[in-house]
Amino acid sequence: MKFRAFDLEGPLEILPRKIEDERGYFCETFRQSIFVEKVGPVAFVQDNESFNIAAGTIRGIHFQIDPSAQGKLIHCTAGRILDIAVDLRSGSSTYGQWIGTELTAALGNQLWIPVGFGHAYCTLEPNSIVSYRVTAYYDAAADKGVAWDDPDIAIDWPAIADPSTLSRKDLQQPSLADLPSYFSKAAYSCG
Repeated sequence: MKFRAFDLEGPLEILPRKIEDERGYFCETFRQSIFVEKVGPVAFVQDNESFNIAAGTIRGIHFQIDPSAQGKLIHCTAGRILDIAVDLRSGSSTYGQWIGTELTAALGNQLWIPVGFGHAYCTLEPNSIVSYRVTAYYDAAADKGVAWDDPDIAIDWPAIADPSTLSRKDLQQPSLADLPSYFSKAAYSCG
């Protein structure tokens, strides 16, 4: 299992080692001791799954605030997605910046998104399934978002991205400029 850092402090791509033979493959997708060594103490409490019929489906940018702020471990179990993390930690030198990485079922890679970041994705193939492990239970009162197309964030969405797939809720999210300071760099430092 390998961990790859990005220019933004916090998110990590996790690449499993696959052992393949004529029957298929075996890989370890999670090991608590290695995860804690690379990320710090984390306890996952809920697993979620999202099925996306169409390629180009956009979901996000989502996050939860305290007392239910969530770290997320994202894994694409069928198809392919462009997975995105946006730094929402006020006072961070990378506030409003984003990273994106392609997650595929074939590769089995995962993206760790710590508390203080928003999460979004776009499906690159039809019938893509996205699995989430989260560090806090879903809490409707803590569920927040920011506009998927905010010009200050300027996500470089793939050409296939289809705004007509956005939920009503995602279409009504505020801009980054109008977003309260839910997370501070000091309180949610990743390093």
